Amino acid sequence: MYLAHLLKIMVKEEKKNQKIAMYHVYAFTEPTVRAELMEQVPNIAMFLHESRPIFPEAFSRYLVPIVVRYLTDPNNQVRKTSQAALLVLLEQGLIRESDMESKVCPVLLDLTEPTSDDDYKIEAVAIMCKVVTMLSKDTVENLLLLRFCELCSDARLFQVRKVCAANFGEFCSIVGQEATEKLLMPKFFDLCSDSLWGIRKACAECFMVVSNSTSPEVRRTKLSPLFISLISDQSRWVRQAAFQSLGRFISTFANPSSTGLHFKEDGTLRETRLPHTSLSPDCTSSSDQALRIDGNKANEDASPSFVGITRDCLESQGQNCSAPIATDDRELQQVDDTYNSFHYWRSPLPDISQDLELLQNEVHHMPSLDAQGPATSSQIQKVLDCLQPHLDDPDVQAQVQVLSAALKAAQLETQTEDGEQDQELQPDTKETTELRPDSSLPPASLPNVIPQQLLDQYLSMTDPARAQTVDTEIAKHCAFSLPGVALTLGRQNWHCLKDTYETLATDVQWKVRRTLAFSIHELAVILGDQLTAADLVPIFNGFLKDLDEVRIGVLKHLYDFLKLLHADKRREYLYQLQEFMVTDNSRNWRFRYELAEQLILIIELYSHHDVYDYLRQIALTLCTDKVSEVRWISYKLVVEILQKLYASGDHDLGLNFINELILKFCHCPKWVGRQAFAFICQAVVEEDCMPMDQFAQHLLPSLLSLSSDSVANVRVLVAKALRQSILEKDPGCAYSDELEDTVMSLQADKDRDVRFFASLDPTRNVMDTDALI
Repeated sequence: MYLAHLLKIMVKEEKKNQKIAMYHVYAFTEPTVRAELMEQVPNIAMFLHESRPIFPEAFSRYLVPIVVRYLTDPNNQVRKTSQAALLVLLEQGLIRESDMESKVCPVLLDLTEPTSDDDYKIEAVAIMCKVVTMLSKDTVENLLLLRFCELCSDARLFQVRKVCAANFGEFCSIVGQEATEKLLMPKFFDLCSDSLWGIRKACAECFMVVSNSTSPEVRRTKLSPLFISLISDQSRWVRQAAFQSLGRFISTFANPSSTGLHFKEDGTLRETRLPHTSLSPDCTSSSDQALRIDGNKANEDASPSFVGITRDCLESQGQNCSAPIATDDRELQQVDDTYNSFHYWRSPLPDISQDLELLQNEVHHMPSLDAQGPATSSQIQKVLDCLQPHLDDPDVQAQVQVLSAALKAAQLETQTEDGEQDQELQPDTKETTELRPDSSLPPASLPNVIPQQLLDQYLSMTDPARAQTVDTEIAKHCAFSLPGVALTLGRQNWHCLKDTYETLATDVQWKVRRTLAFSIHELAVILGDQLTAADLVPIFNGFLKDLDEVRIGVLKHLYDFLKLLHADKRREYLYQLQEFMVTDNSRNWRFRYELAEQLILIIELYSHHDVYDYLRQIALTLCTDKVSEVRWISYKLVVEILQKLYASGDHDLGLNFINELILKFCHCPKWVGRQAFAFICQAVVEEDCMPMDQFAQHLLPSLLSLSSDSVANVRVLVAKALRQSILEKDPGCAYSDELEDTVMSLQADKDRDVRFFASLDPTRNVMDTDALI
């Protein structure tokens, strides 16, 4: 009441009394009153923000000092509410950057001085770490970074060090690589070896974010040994946190030049538009998916996060395909211009234009693999020579392997001496033979991708002994991060993870299998069609027969997985779709709802004959489900099937289906079936599923017959379909006279709702009638 009175005074007197009014709040002596004031500050701030023409500087001049002053209030509750108010103001963008620099940050720095009171200091460190994510990089570097480094080494208060460790990643993300490596990394090493296990555990939990802020060299040479020390820590809780972060840490080694992805500061992966990339004629791109790698913030039933990795981009050789999405005709034309039989399927090579120019200066004739006719041995060899400086890139190694095979074939064709050929070939293939997907050798070349120790520790997560000594759910964490590890290693190193994946797929814990089921479609994108068919399809088939808790993971992404398979392999699953109708618990209606949603998407993957023979009966069965939500989505599925049949030009099958709908729904003894027929007719018109003359001939007479149905809810849907859809779509309908007479009859119906929808202006936005079904 008092605050409202103050605001009224301020509005009435404008600037005359605002200073007097605001200073009244300083006179509150009761802590509860001051705490209540702080709870109202965000609302007052919003009021002042909306009234800036009247109070242009009131918030900055009067409210901000109050909030800052109460950060040092003697009462703990007042301090807590002022801290909460400060965070809300920052989140809503109400505090200017200049006010943060000149008024808020100096107070935080004073409270975190070595001589400051312990309670004040601990609270100030916590609020500093929270506000840092809302400040600019320059503000953090100039005002808070050095103080944060000092606080990381606070020898007296372990609470301060623990807060710093828990928020270390946020500081690294904001200040960037240079400041992280120069100032923060030494402090991070100290925190990782702190005497308190809670601080080391906090470091393990934020390790991925810290890693994202460093260069690949620092990540490999410094952070990897540091992480190994945490994963071998004497404290079980530290080891547990380290193993949970292991997969996410490994994923930071992913090379954007070979994966087509890059990490953002928030731990997500984004698609990288790479230069010098051509699209395969068989490669098409699908919509990007946004998933988070941070398992602490994501549902572990879902796959770990790669934004943009789901691309319907599969090629016959199982090689990496990171083709960018063409955004306009010019880009597509450029892709066509750069197509050639050598590199149409492959991911882009590093930019070696300078090396090529140098080589061209040294040699009068630079070989061109785009030239007409097969490439000669000398041309391929010179290209291989250009790639030698880039062999540290695993993707380049895979390309060198292919070029080496092409070189060998070219040499055999020229029928030159085998001994000299083998001697020439050996230096180029020596470093790449261990990368072959079918290699039975241990992954000795993996240090070129990730340190071997990290991979060994990750593979050990399926060891039953780990569950006893580290974490009973360690296998679930391993399963959750496996797609990220597979993406980092590349499909050429899938053989390193294959046994681990199969072990997880047969784990006795259904939660582990469930996690894999939710991410198997993402892994299929990473591996390509050949490896998917060989290694993932058998596991996918096993998940189809698993518990409902596991099957739902496969079902939710059934379309995403099936579209990655070849047409003949995909067709085999038509016979198994019926099995999804049977669940362990018949009350699990959401399972059937998900099936209907997936079938709507799956329709496009099959011919209209397959849709009619296999999906039609499933759809009709779902339309009679006991749960209205399942029936509702199933009616939409029926409409999609009818549209598929007519789009194919097979009107005979379409007419057969229509007659089946009339018999099953229009003549249904239950009113919900007749009501469904009215909804289906309206949806058919609105979705342009069939020509209007065909609709008027085959469906409209049956719909008109329902206008005199004994149940009002049926007549409501009939009125809506006739007035809002059919009359607007085709006013010159062959049945226009009978149609208009029916609408007029409905406008005089005894039921108020029927009269309303029969008289309704179609352009009006009114209540939805979905709930009536």
